[in-house]
This record gives sequence, C-alpha cells and structure tokens, in this order.
Amino acid sequence: MMDNVIGFIFARGGSKGVPGKNIRPLGGRPLIAHAIQAGLECRALQRIVVSTDCPEIARIARSCGAEVPFLRPPLLASDTAPERLAWRHAIEQVEQMDQRRVDTLVSIPATCPLRAPEDIDRCVAGLMESSADIALTVTPASSNPYFNMVTRDKRGFANVVLNHGGPVHRRQEAPTVFDLTAVAYAARRDPIFTYDTIFESRVLAIEVPPERAIDIDTELDWKFAEFLFQHKEAVTSPGLQAA
Repeated sequence: MMDNVIGFIFARGGSKGVPGKNIRPLGGRPLIAHAIQAGLECRALQRIVVSTDCPEIARIARSCGAEVPFLRPPLLASDTAPERLAWRHAIEQVEQMDQRRVDTLVSIPATCPLRAPEDIDRCVAGLMESSADIALTVTPASSNPYFNMVTRDKRGFANVVLNHGGPVHRRQEAPTVFDLTAVAYAARRDPIFTYDTIFESRVLAIEVPPERAIDIDTELDWKFAEFLFQHKEAVTSPGLQAA
C-alpha cells in the first residue's frame, strides 16, 4: 500500500504580529490560499488538511479546496502552545476518522506564501530518501556567527558569537550557516510522538531560494512579501539541493 503522506496547514486565528494574517488578502487571495494551492499542486501529497481553531479560517480554507474535518481545541491554539502538540492532535484526529495510519505529516505554514510546490516535494523526497526523522527547509543566512554576529557584555564590549579556532578575515572563510525557514516540514509519524523538540531527532536540511522563503511575522515582513509577490518572476532562482 502507498504511504499515507498528508499535507497539513496549521493556521490559528489569534495572530498577534499581523492580526488576521491567515485570511488577509495577499495578491488578491487570502494568505492561506497560497499554501493550500501549493499543497494541492504537490505530487507527493494525498490531500491537504487544515487545522484551525477559527471557523472563518475553516470556511475560507474549504472554499480554497482544503479539508477541515475538525476544529483545533483552544488549548492547542494559544500563543504558548507548542506546534508539535497541534501536529500530534491533527494526526490523531485524521487517523481516528480514516481508520488508517498517517505515515508522514507535511506541514505547510501559511506564512510562507512565495514557496513553490517543488519546494514541498523536494522536502518530502529528501525525507523518503534518507534515514532522517524530519526534513525541513533552510536558506543561506544573511549573518554569520563566526564572522559578523556578536554578543555584548555588561560593559557594552562585543565579541564574535562563535570562534572558528582562529581569526576569520573574510566571510568566505567562515563555515556556511543557514536560517531555518517555514517553507515546509516533512516528518515521519512516530518521531513526532517520541520527541518534544525537532533537534532531538535526526534532521535533514533542504535548501530553498531566499526569495521563496519570506516568512510573515510582522507588518514589515508583509510589505516584503507583497513586493516579492509582485516581482517574483524577476527574482526567481534555480532549484537547490540538500544543505
């Protein structure tokens, strides 16, 4: 039997940085619609399920082609609730309804509207072709803790965050580092219930282009996303590989 690989979008109604962002229009469509469309166009996913505590998000998600077979309990949709608990709840709900095991959960956060379906497919493929417990997406970092990121002591003096064993005079001499992105996460079922944090498990990093990795947490992020959405063909990068 084919593995049961399900795309999930976790979209709660209580966003603080950008109120109502999951259903706020971007490029003429609700933000969540971009995640749903990308998921529906993925070859690796059997279906797209939205987990939300908000009836209005649920209504819009259904109109965009996603399933919303349950509402998330308020306790799992608070500012402090770990998303891993929402993952577990979603798996349990779908398994109970379908009477079938979910083999792989693929999280497609609504906050990265510029992702391409291929970014999600590559994340899933990377997981399937490896021994990793979870594959997540990264993009080259704009700052480097070995070169131009510093701590500051009580007197205000700065020191580089990490020492590479000697002075680093050029950025190119420093180890390559990456920023985590919310473009996609693909996780095997059992580790989701075994570990409480991602990096307790075996993690595979899949590199995606920075222009597809903008993650909306603030109004400034929203303005960047609007700009990139309007000019996305002009800034498109070729596909990338596992980092």
